[in-house]
Amino acid sequence: MLHFSSRKLRSDDVSEQYKYWRRRILYTLIIGYATFYLVRQNFQIATPKMLDELGYTRSEIGWVFTAFAIIYGVGKFISGMICDRTNARCFMTVGLIGSALCSLFIGFSNSLTVLVIFYALNGAFQSAGWPPVSRLMTQWYSPDELGTKWGLVSASHQLGSIIILIAGAHLSILFGWRSVFIVPAAIALALSLLLFERLRDSPQSLGLPSIEEKESLIVEDARHSDAEEITFKEVIFEHILPNKALWYVCMANFFVYIIRMGFFNWAPTFLREACGTGVVGAAWQNVAFEFMGSIGGLIAGWTSDKLLHGRRNCTAFYFMACLIFFLFFFWKFPSHSVWLNTCFLFLMGFFIYGPQTLVGLSGAEFGSRRAAATGAGLTGLFGYLGGAVSGYGVGAIADKWGWNAAFLFFLLCAAAGAFFFMLNWDKTSQKYRIKA
Repeated sequence: MLHFSSRKLRSDDVSEQYKYWRRRILYTLIIGYATFYLVRQNFQIATPKMLDELGYTRSEIGWVFTAFAIIYGVGKFISGMICDRTNARCFMTVGLIGSALCSLFIGFSNSLTVLVIFYALNGAFQSAGWPPVSRLMTQWYSPDELGTKWGLVSASHQLGSIIILIAGAHLSILFGWRSVFIVPAAIALALSLLLFERLRDSPQSLGLPSIEEKESLIVEDARHSDAEEITFKEVIFEHILPNKALWYVCMANFFVYIIRMGFFNWAPTFLREACGTGVVGAAWQNVAFEFMGSIGGLIAGWTSDKLLHGRRNCTAFYFMACLIFFLFFFWKFPSHSVWLNTCFLFLMGFFIYGPQTLVGLSGAEFGSRRAAATGAGLTGLFGYLGGAVSGYGVGAIADKWGWNAAFLFFLLCAAAGAFFFMLNWDKTSQKYRIKA
């Protein structure tokens, strides 16, 4: 493709080019990140059958989840710093290929040690998925529409989860748990080619003006030109360490992810053991959780854009308050009714994924546009440290004290998350204003 200087492009040409590339990049990111989940949440779907066939305890399988969460969380922060200084298109493609290969190896393994090693390695490659999304979204969209579009792309979490929940449950029954790893791996390898062909790193790489130039925006706190390559020293000492608002978001995300990953990892097993739900039934009920999560993310993003004027953390606080209420009722009124459990999972999915969506956006925005992937990566690090707690920790709590204790633990975490969102109550992530 020929690149032209932005000075030679008419305003109409720039608008048309932006419209085309935004649409192309948006749907590619949705498909691409959904595909990451096909080779990520497949382990959770296979867990009930693996427990039966391989004879491992919940605590032992919990170590697999914990190893993944630690490696993924650390990797997400490191990937964010690297991604801010490299090509997001290539970075995301390599991550998907590596994750697919790890899933393939898991599908041919029996050893708990091998499962832990390859699912942890999968976490390293998975960590290369979201930072490129953060970078590309902040490169192509202005702040007044970023929350809504971010919510749309974040729904790819649920899209991928829903696909693997339904398909994985049926694959497990028809062909055994190994097929839940092998089939998604083949699909992911094929779709990695789509990522590389469709994505582009930034408007400037195509000869277009930056989003600030196009929308006539001024970055109020900018001290460097966007054209300058940011250094690791600038990232750490200017954008991360002194950023109190970003650290509050990180702490909130730690507790959000204990709940989110607790349901992510253990919901199929809990529904089977505590509510008598079959494998396919548990998968469909988990679909309800993920489906409403996508709606919650979209509404949270839109609300923070249009109603609360960029106050992402204020929006997240309201969602967490509602989550506490419905968690309590799901805990205190357990039921073998498929419909009642599904309704509760609908509501909890809605209210947990709203804050989860806004955390990533706040991390990218508080981190600044030049360090967006690093900011999102840091919140991801804290999130998956929480996820590490939910892996072994929730499994061990359920083994020793039962599921009631696990739900009390979730409630305490929800209250702590709401508290840290409240500390950023009046802070807005908007760093731009329209040129006079």
